[in-house]
Amino acid sequence: MPAYKAPRRDIQFLLHEVFDAEEHYKTLRGDEDVNRDLVDAIVEEAAKFCENELAPLNRSGDEEGCGFDNGAVTTPKGFKEAYQKYVEGGWPALSASVEDGGQGLPNSLGIVMSEMMGTANWSWGMYPGLSHGAIKTLEQHGTHEQKETFLTRLISGEWTGTMCLTEPHCGTDLGILRTKAEPNADGSYAITGTKIFISAGEHDMVDNIIHIVLARLPDAPKGTKGISLFIVPKMNVNADGSIAGRNTVTCGSIEHKMGIKASATCVMNFDKAKGFLIGPPNRGLNCMFTFMNTARVGTAIQGVSAAEASYQGALTYAKDRLAMRALTGPKFPNKEADPIIVHPDVRRMLLTQKAFAEGGRALIYYLAQHSDIVEQGKDEDAKKASDDMMAFLTPIAKAFCTETGLEAANHGVQVFGGHGFIREWGMEQIVRDTRIATLYEGTTGVQALDLLGRKVMLTQGGLLKNFTKLVHKFCKENESNAALREFVEPLAAANKEWGDVTTQIGMKAMMNQDEIGAAAVDYLMYSGYITLAYFWAMMAKVASEKLAEGTGDTGFYTAKVQTARFYFKRILPRTKSLVETMNSGVNSLMDMEVDNFGFY
Repeated sequence: MPAYKAPRRDIQFLLHEVFDAEEHYKTLRGDEDVNRDLVDAIVEEAAKFCENELAPLNRSGDEEGCGFDNGAVTTPKGFKEAYQKYVEGGWPALSASVEDGGQGLPNSLGIVMSEMMGTANWSWGMYPGLSHGAIKTLEQHGTHEQKETFLTRLISGEWTGTMCLTEPHCGTDLGILRTKAEPNADGSYAITGTKIFISAGEHDMVDNIIHIVLARLPDAPKGTKGISLFIVPKMNVNADGSIAGRNTVTCGSIEHKMGIKASATCVMNFDKAKGFLIGPPNRGLNCMFTFMNTARVGTAIQGVSAAEASYQGALTYAKDRLAMRALTGPKFPNKEADPIIVHPDVRRMLLTQKAFAEGGRALIYYLAQHSDIVEQGKDEDAKKASDDMMAFLTPIAKAFCTETGLEAANHGVQVFGGHGFIREWGMEQIVRDTRIATLYEGTTGVQALDLLGRKVMLTQGGLLKNFTKLVHKFCKENESNAALREFVEPLAAANKEWGDVTTQIGMKAMMNQDEIGAAAVDYLMYSGYITLAYFWAMMAKVASEKLAEGTGDTGFYTAKVQTARFYFKRILPRTKSLVETMNSGVNSLMDMEVDNFGFY
C-alpha cells in the first residue's frame, strides 16, 4: 500500500503564495487573527493525524469491510479509535460557528483537512464527512431549539449525520420520492419510507446518528415543489439533550460494493419514526441544496485525493522499478537496467497524475475561499459574486475532478504494470474507491446538464462570463510577460473559444433542446480543461516570479513551471477534439430507433 505523505509544500504554496490566505482571512468577519503561523500549525497537525492514524487503516479497512448483524453495523478494526482521536483533537469543530460550539475558523481550512483525510483513507473520512453537510444545513435552516439539541453535538463530534435522499425507485429524480411525513399531536412528524445508498447511515463510532431526510407532507403538491426536509435521529432525544429510547429507524442491510468497502452504505427504513421539520413546508429541496452543494465539493475533493494518492504510489514505484534501458542510452549504467521513470510514456502518466492532482487542488481551494466569503464575508455584493462563482464552478469541480481523478488512478495501476493489478500494492484499491465519485452526488451527466442547461443557458451566459472575465483579465495583465507567453496565449485563445462554442450550442438548442443533452458532458470536460489551465497559468506565474527573485526552493518552483508546460502542451489540447464532438450535434445520438440498439 502506498505510504501517504501529506503534500505540505504544495498546500502552503497555494494557501500563501497563490491565494494569499492570510489577506483573504482578514476580509472575513472575526478572522483577522487567522495568520500564517496558525494556518501552518493546523496543516501540520492535520497532516500528522492523517499520516499516522488514518493511512495505516486504509488497506486493512478495505480488506475487513463493515460487518452487519440484524441491523447493527460494525466498522473495521481501528476505525472507532481513530474517530475518538479525531474528536479529541477538536477537528469536527474546526470550521463551525463559535456560537454553536465550533472554533469559527474559515471553511477553507476545513477543506484542506478534508483533502488530507480523503487521500489517507477515504472510507474513514466519509463518516465525519457526511456530518459537515448536516451541520451546514442546520446552521442555515434549523431553529434555535434544533441547533441546541442537534447541531452542537454534531459540531463536537459526539454524534454524526447523514443525508437521506435516494429511494429504491428514484435516484436523481427526487420529484417522485414516496417517503411520507404525517403530523403528530406534539408538533413532530411520523416519517415512513425507505432510503438507499445512505453513507454512514448506521455504524458503531457514535451513540446517535442524525438523519436529514426528504419526505412529503400529506397535502404536498406533486413533484419537487412538494418535498419537505426533516431531522430524524437514530435515538430519540430528551429536552435536556440526553438520549432517550431508540427511534423507529433501522438499517435493513448494507451494500456490497466495488470500493469504499470500509464505509457503511446502508438501506435505511423509517417506520413512523419521529422527525422534526427543517425550514418551511414543501421547501425541503431548496434547504437540502445547502447539504448537496457541500457534499458535491466534498466529492470533488475525492477526485483530487485519488490523483494525489495514486501519484505518490506510482512515483515511488517508478523511481525504484528497473526495466530496460532508456532509448537514448543507459541513464543508470551501474544498475542492471534503468528505473522506469526514464521512459517517456511513464513520464506521461506521472505528469498527468501530477497535473490533475495539483491543478484540481488549486480549483478546490479557490472554491473554498469563495465559500468563506459566502458564509463569513462582510460585503453583500462580494457574497453575491462568490455565490454566483460557486454556482458555476461547483458542477465543474465535482464532475471534472472526479473524472480526471479516476483517470489518474488508472494511470497509477498502469505504471505498476502487472503489479498494479495485485491487491497488496494498493493501487487497484484507489481505482475501486474512486469509481463511485463520478456517480454519487449527481453523476457526471447530471452535473453536465446542471452546468450547461441551468448555470450557462438559463443565465444567458451570465455565470460563464463572470469566470471568463477573470481569465481575460489575467491574460491581459500578463500578455507582455515573456516568461508566461507560452501559457497566456493559448489560455486567451481557449477562453475566447469558450464563449463562441457556448453561443453555437445555444443557437442549436433554440431549434432542438436535445442539443443541450448531446453536448453537455463534452462541454463540461471542455470547461474543466480550460478552468484548470487558468489555475496552472496562475501557478506558473507565481513560480516564475519566485525563480526570478532567487528566493530558494528552486526545485519546487521549477517543477511547477514544467508541470504547467506539460499541461498546456499535452492536456489542454484535448479541448480541440471536444469542440468537434460538441459541434457534431444531436443526430448521431438520437437517430437510431430504440429497437435497433440490439439484435440477438
